Amino acid sequence: MSPTMMKALRKMSRGRGLQMDKVAVPEIGPTDALIRVRAASICGTDLHIFGWDRWSQGRIKPPLTLGHEFCGHVEKVGDEARGIAPGDFVSAEMHVNCGYCHQCRVGQPHICQNLEIIGIDRDGAFAEFVRIPARNVWKVDASIPERYAAILDPLGNAVHTVLAGEIAGHTVAVTGCGPIGLMAIAVARACGCSTLIATEVNEHRASLAKPMGADEVINPAETDAVARVRELTGGTGVDVLLEMSGNPTAIQQGFQMLRSGGRASLLGIPNKPVNLNLVEDVIFKGATVQGIYGRKMFETWVQMTSLLKSGRLNLEPLFRERYPLEGFQDAFALLRGGQAGKVLFYPNGDGEMGKK
Repeated sequence: MSPTMMKALRKMSRGRGLQMDKVAVPEIGPTDALIRVRAASICGTDLHIFGWDRWSQGRIKPPLTLGHEFCGHVEKVGDEARGIAPGDFVSAEMHVNCGYCHQCRVGQPHICQNLEIIGIDRDGAFAEFVRIPARNVWKVDASIPERYAAILDPLGNAVHTVLAGEIAGHTVAVTGCGPIGLMAIAVARACGCSTLIATEVNEHRASLAKPMGADEVINPAETDAVARVRELTGGTGVDVLLEMSGNPTAIQQGFQMLRSGGRASLLGIPNKPVNLNLVEDVIFKGATVQGIYGRKMFETWVQMTSLLKSGRLNLEPLFRERYPLEGFQDAFALLRGGQAGKVLFYPNGDGEMGKK
């Protein structure tokens, strides 16, 4: 007999922090699936919600169960659900598009006007079970390790950013080596880039960049990053900028590193407006500038599955820490201090806990 109650990590009120709660297992509709969560990963967005920053205050409506990076097994499906069955090992696209707006109609559902995100606008996966629209569920190939399956959502951000233009044989700068920036390094390397230069001020994150595939790592607080990139590229600048930090200074430096005619793909989200020299760094350069949001549904999922199955995408340096949901205070403290890659929760208590 299926349980009727479950534990969940929730935002219970408008203020800093989270707390454990006991809630009803979600009831599913005819087009939904109920997933028993195996592993869930903390995202930078979860840190924002924990800290209750300005963005969270305007977007989050407590009570809410967090968590939008996960994998698990299908527990049951609605009568009208297709393509999945109980027992399937799955992840999911946690952006839920409406299917009716202009963007959805013209093949751009990842930027749907009415987009809702599970774990932000609907109850998420920091719980023993999560309800997902069946059309958003992604069956995980048997060759993909469980720890990788738990981070397909952020890996998709990296794949989308890297593959938004040509990459093979190109010189690349990755500004910001948070988890998605580190994944972007691995993806760009797996896809055949030439020289890859990363910038990062956090010592721990910088230490992971070379194991992920960077040729050189620059601390812009200690070195003139723009001058060093120019030196490494014979004075030309890089072909591709992958901006993953959201830091205004890093964004400005990134555009200065970019060669004339280069591509800038921007995923990082600044918390305030950014001043750019549009004349010198964009217009006169003839630069291509792309805003990157989420993952293409479901082109990006096909791409990252193929990359993972190829065996060329090494994400191992990201994984060290695993916790039960009840250990969330320690897990969030570790991430807030910038001392971890991807931290995994095991809501059903069946993972190997602690630091690997």
